[in-house]
Amino acid sequence: MSGHGEPTAEVDAATRAFVRHRSLLFTVAYEMLGSAADAEDVLQETWLRWVRVDVAAVRDQRAFLVRIATRQALDRLRALSRRRESYVGPWLPEPLLTTPDVAENVELAESVSMAMLLVLETLAPTERAVFVLREVFELDYDEIAEAVGKSPAAVRQIAYRARSHVAARRPRAAVSAADTRAALAAFQQAVESGDLQHLVDILAPDVVYLGDGGGAKQATMEPVFGAENVARLLTFGLSTFAADMAVEPVEINGHPALRVRRDGKVNGIIAMHVENGLITGVYGVRNPEKLSRVEHETPLTR
Repeated sequence: MSGHGEPTAEVDAATRAFVRHRSLLFTVAYEMLGSAADAEDVLQETWLRWVRVDVAAVRDQRAFLVRIATRQALDRLRALSRRRESYVGPWLPEPLLTTPDVAENVELAESVSMAMLLVLETLAPTERAVFVLREVFELDYDEIAEAVGKSPAAVRQIAYRARSHVAARRPRAAVSAADTRAALAAFQQAVESGDLQHLVDILAPDVVYLGDGGGAKQATMEPVFGAENVARLLTFGLSTFAADMAVEPVEINGHPALRVRRDGKVNGIIAMHVENGLITGVYGVRNPEKLSRVEHETPLTR
């Protein structure tokens, strides 16, 4: 159907279907890309293709839309993989301020956590698409095969490979949200007071810190390992502008995190992964291009 002269009823039907599934499509694209800006571009491409479809003839609109979005996200992911090779310093997913229902959905919260999105970055593009569609969104193999342009048998093999790859690297299950919040509060207090020893006590001995400034803001160029090193980095880094800094607890990607403001403006996000009451991963995002989604909630859904 051309873009000119579509019957209004058909355009309305297409719009209603798209709006109904928009949050799902965004979540699929975001989990595949780790970037809200790129996920939005995928939604735009999906919409442009969707309005050219005879919507009345589509039996399963959700599956059809997911298929379009997956194909667009795969194309973009292949291009992004090349771009990220030249990224300045560690690359971290774009953090999202999320609604309370994301944290309540344990599977969804785990799948969009910073720690899990970093694991997904280690998959090849098709493996990532298959893993996300199968493990997070529970699509059947035939649907996934259509979305990624492979046979169902090939998709089963890819899913098995991707599952094994993720299982070997996935973060151990996080403790309850209450325990994570307790660790976060202790972390915040230690950082604000500059209490180095207290900070060391709540960091796991093998803790890893990753900082993403994207070349635009000061950040570590390499991962920092070990409780002493990470504690020293954080207390020194935050104490340098403590006078005009405010730190507030927020929900980022379904998990408790800290939003850092300087002179009233968002300066960064500190997310973390907690296991057995100790912080095992600290993720500091300061790249301004990645901070546009941390003041207003983004709905995510399975």
